[in-house]
Amino acid sequence: MAYVPLQAVEFAHSPLITFIVGLVAVVALLVWLDLPAFIGLIIAAFTVGVVNTVFVADFSAADAGSRVATAFGENMAGIGIPILMAAVIGKSMLESGAAQRIIRGFQNILGESNSDISLLGSSSFLAVPVFFDSVFYLMAPLARSMRARVGRDYTLFIVVVGAGAATTHVFVPPTPGPLAVAAELGTDLGATIAIGIATAIPAAILAGLVYGRWINARLDIPLRDTMSTTTEELEDVAEKPTSALPGMLEASAPIILAVVLIASLTVVDGFGDVVPSLETIRPVAAFLGNKNVALTVAALAAAYSFMRHNDLSRDEWADELTEALKSGGNIAAITAAGGAFGALLAASGIGSYLAGGLQDIGIGLLVTAWLIAAIVRIAQGSATAAMLTAAGIMAPLTGQLEVHTAYLVMAIGAGANIFSWYNDSGFWLVKEIGGLTLGETLQTWTVLTTIISVSGLLTSLLLSTIFPFA
Repeated sequence: MAYVPLQAVEFAHSPLITFIVGLVAVVALLVWLDLPAFIGLIIAAFTVGVVNTVFVADFSAADAGSRVATAFGENMAGIGIPILMAAVIGKSMLESGAAQRIIRGFQNILGESNSDISLLGSSSFLAVPVFFDSVFYLMAPLARSMRARVGRDYTLFIVVVGAGAATTHVFVPPTPGPLAVAAELGTDLGATIAIGIATAIPAAILAGLVYGRWINARLDIPLRDTMSTTTEELEDVAEKPTSALPGMLEASAPIILAVVLIASLTVVDGFGDVVPSLETIRPVAAFLGNKNVALTVAALAAAYSFMRHNDLSRDEWADELTEALKSGGNIAAITAAGGAFGALLAASGIGSYLAGGLQDIGIGLLVTAWLIAAIVRIAQGSATAAMLTAAGIMAPLTGQLEVHTAYLVMAIGAGANIFSWYNDSGFWLVKEIGGLTLGETLQTWTVLTTIISVSGLLTSLLLSTIFPFA
């Protein structure tokens, strides 16, 4: 019998079949078989790749392996250096006492009973010029130090940090996601920022404080060893007198450096046309504002403080940083594998398939945009991809809007934030850096992203009714 090469089969609902196969595979491997996260995610990505060879025209059998490797490499290129440097920042700030010093500063101003509010406000503010992942790298050590300081409420602290960063990430320009959507829809940036803040505040309060306090009373997440720092080491630092800790400026330097450097490029991009003189510093801002460079500078500052405030020889200090890098490498591998799994699902065409099925449904444009972004997000994992997909579909329809187009930006951002799960690299980032189990991550991170999504839509609908600004 002559060999007949495998060819793609044309079937209208093939992306849905691929998505279901991928869902079953990842649950079976990670939940039922309890494989290590990296191995389970890579096998699930290979499985989706094999299914794609049946249904996707330009996807050959040889591609099933190579595309997984390519997607893994592309994700690693985006998060590899930042996660490794974040591991150095986290260990250095935790063990030098810098994170503990910042926590005590918060408590001196707001009181220990308002620790969650201080963390929520800090993460929300830091996320304005910076991507979510960079904020979480910087804030997770503070949440862990806060838990070591007060001896309880780690569930609440990790929820408010995640809620603050995630809310700003999808609603408030110049955060890159909503900034790109606003540009695609041609909406006024000033109005988008104002409406974004109005939408983000109730979403952050509901997801961070209301849900955080509710789940904290029902789920006690212990402080586990992660990022090469043990619980005992954190508790020892928490017992030190303030006089033995770094000063506030030195303690805050890694965060300040990272945010200022990254924000410098955001400022040039956002205001270069208005203030032409800013263009003269664009080359410098483009270099220093790159998150790989900015977090490396921040890591150097944190590591120097670690060396100053610990009784370690130069070799011992280097060994400690190497251990941090080993831990960061594992986290980077898991995060990139989650991104590769999502990328292989996206290659099936699931985003276009779902978006096309919703485009002609007879409901309001804001709800339609939210649904498109939400379903694309759940199917392929990336919030940014979901936002841009929905924006591209809705852009030709903005003339039909009876409210300001900024509300459409909000609806798209809200939908794109919903139900972060196994195919989202951000899910694995929160799990690994936070030291959570799969179940704990679903109960905290997945639920809070869904609360942000639904409350963001409802707030947009309410505000657009009261203040249409058409």
